[in-house]
Amino acid sequence: MKTEINFTNLYEKLINKEEKLSLVGLGYVGMPIAVAFAKKVEVIGYDLNEKKIELYKSGIDPTNEVGDDAIKNTSVEFTADETKLRDAKFHIVAVPTPVNDDHTPDLTPVEGASRILGRNLTEGSVVVFESTVYPGVTEDVCIPILEKESGLKCGVDFKIGYSPERINPGDKVHRLETITKIVSGMDDVTLDIVAKVYELVVEVGVHRAESIKVAEAAKVIENSQRDINIAFMNELSIIFNKMGIDTQSVLKAAGTKWNFLKFYPGLVGGHCIGVDPYYLTYKAEMLGYHSQVILAGRRINDDMGKYVAENVVKNLINADKGVKDAKVAVLGFTFKEDCPDTRNTRIIDIVNELNEYGINPVIVDPEADSEEAERIYGIQLADMSVVKNMDAVVLAVAHESFKKLTMSDVDTFYGDGKKVLLDIKGILDRKEYENAGYSYWRL
Repeated sequence: MKTEINFTNLYEKLINKEEKLSLVGLGYVGMPIAVAFAKKVEVIGYDLNEKKIELYKSGIDPTNEVGDDAIKNTSVEFTADETKLRDAKFHIVAVPTPVNDDHTPDLTPVEGASRILGRNLTEGSVVVFESTVYPGVTEDVCIPILEKESGLKCGVDFKIGYSPERINPGDKVHRLETITKIVSGMDDVTLDIVAKVYELVVEVGVHRAESIKVAEAAKVIENSQRDINIAFMNELSIIFNKMGIDTQSVLKAAGTKWNFLKFYPGLVGGHCIGVDPYYLTYKAEMLGYHSQVILAGRRINDDMGKYVAENVVKNLINADKGVKDAKVAVLGFTFKEDCPDTRNTRIIDIVNELNEYGINPVIVDPEADSEEAERIYGIQLADMSVVKNMDAVVLAVAHESFKKLTMSDVDTFYGDGKKVLLDIKGILDRKEYENAGYSYWRL
């Protein structure tokens, strides 16, 4: 008769360094988690991208999330050898969960990670998924893969938990340590282990969710809520532009009420806000419910890049400038400010729509991962020095370096005629530029 596995002492074994913790997926989410845990326990950091692993081993942080010094000084054992996962008993899976072109969930990364981990899973392990998914994926998709690949039985030989990531790439204030962590487990024993392990690194503590599905649902609605609120602001921006009213001035006035929610219009990209709602609506469709509010918000936000490009063209015409072959610069290409990540950036929608009008813009972004931009989009980023003699400039991302631009800096970007400036995030002083004769436009 098989001896029952004692999972309750796993936490003690981790802190006594008798067992190791592994991170599967070392991107913007996984790598900071690995570095944080390495200050408390022994950590194996696995990623199948060998080039990325070599950068980490060289003390380079391509994500800019923790910085080169933290990478140089961490004790994380970085590896692209999946068999090293066999040395760990507590596993955290932090791989992306994107959507396909038709907006259906692409579970390929999380399924692939489950197969890799399953092949190397040992008895007595606890596996925690962090990837954002619709309720049910952890138990209905991941567990069967882990069981098939490992030959082990979930609940008997290994346990499962879920703790959604809440790391905000590029944000130096809201970090892993300072954001309450939602934790869940398949049973009370697992929940207790998962909670204790995360409490090692999350200074503000954890919230114990009632079930794995509750934790999955909590994560997916966080970003859906933000998406809907931003969509409302984008719709207001479209309406107020037609009225000739400045949206930011309206929001500033409305924001003086104590319970007004301070959201702003903008392009919604990245791996969370622009993706997670589709996971929720996909699951709803499976259950026979067609989302109305969530998908309406998604449609508005997905069309904002096209809307910006149309306003580039309108402003060029109003400034008596030709549209076809107009010289246009787009400043910023990442999905958010002060972050090198270009994946799922919606700036590409502006670029593609401008191409439709016969405009091939110069794209500049000192923060962006240029290799990634070329690999994913075929975009070659230019140096700021080539932004000269432009007909129009689109200030698309609110990088700190762009916020420091003075009017004399901006003046040098243009050639003859009226200076057309589209300040998408509204980081410049509208009145100052209008008084200087600029054709200024913002959401």
